[in-house]
Amino acid sequence: MTEVTELLDQTYFDNTVWQWTLAAGLLVGVFLVTMLIRRIVRARYERLAATPQTELLELPFKVASHTGVFFLIILSLYIASTVLTLPPKVARLLLTLLTISAFWQVGIWISTAVTAWLMRKQADALQHDRAAAGSFGIISFVVRALIWTIVLLLTLDNLGVNITALVTGLGIGGIAVALAVQNVLGDLLGSLSITLDRPFVVGDAIAVDDINGTVEQIGIKSVRLRSVNGEQIVMSNADLLKSRLRNFGRMRERRIAFTIGVALDSPPDRLKKIPGALRAIVESHENTRFDRSHFSRIGAGSLDFETVYFVTTPAYGVYMDIQQDINLRIIEMLDKEDLELAVPVQRVWQHANAALDAGPEADK
Repeated sequence: MTEVTELLDQTYFDNTVWQWTLAAGLLVGVFLVTMLIRRIVRARYERLAATPQTELLELPFKVASHTGVFFLIILSLYIASTVLTLPPKVARLLLTLLTISAFWQVGIWISTAVTAWLMRKQADALQHDRAAAGSFGIISFVVRALIWTIVLLLTLDNLGVNITALVTGLGIGGIAVALAVQNVLGDLLGSLSITLDRPFVVGDAIAVDDINGTVEQIGIKSVRLRSVNGEQIVMSNADLLKSRLRNFGRMRERRIAFTIGVALDSPPDRLKKIPGALRAIVESHENTRFDRSHFSRIGAGSLDFETVYFVTTPAYGVYMDIQQDINLRIIEMLDKEDLELAVPVQRVWQHANAALDAGPEADK
């Protein structure tokens, strides 16, 4: 027993063997306990995340599950060092490491919480207010950039860097950087413009020049569209805002104008019936609003009737079903009235005496 006591009382680097043993035990014990707590928290969060409803403790457990191993090691090392007598420089170094790791760990926790909260709000907005859904990605980027900027400045301050001079230098250098990355900044400002002005939102069907697609995502630099053919189209925000854009997602109704041409030798009494018949065909459909139908033009090869009506729903499939039925019933109406659609023809007039056409050259 005396030998054990003497061994524990021996001093190495200003600390007894007993102090070193206690510090090692604290280091291992605190690290294992914190890792076990993190594992329990992660298992609990996975069970909560697997349920369809959002639990009250789901967000706190998600944030806590993102605790880093490096932070737990530094924390365990610092707690273990409290039972030791360390040189002032080593003690300050451990305190600085703990402070810096704590800053970065808090940054991870806050960033995770903000991202999770915004994703939840975005999911709700997609169901109730699609106009607000596209802004959450921009907000998330700006908030996370602000968080990590503050963390970086606090880290540099703890490392002894003069933050005031650094911020001043960054302000001057920022002008040069802004000029170098003006295209990227233009896209960033474009995304903010899209978010605030809302010319379109996620889910809208839009057309830009000869490109048609449905908006899938509004990002920091680009907007992603899903074309009618299935491929994804990526367009920069700045280029998109410079173009003339048609937003079919905000269409309330469709205006349709079509023309039919009947043969030139059609009887006048039957021609008078066509506008009324076309009106009756259009008005027989539930989702239509008739505007007009007129004998609009006497063409070179046809008598043209122009009809205009509105489909009171923006659904393209409904419009095509109505137009198809109208076309079929127009064919039936023309057949019933014994009228023929005009067919492009070319008439060639030939004189009976070819010599007259040849002129004086025919006598030679």
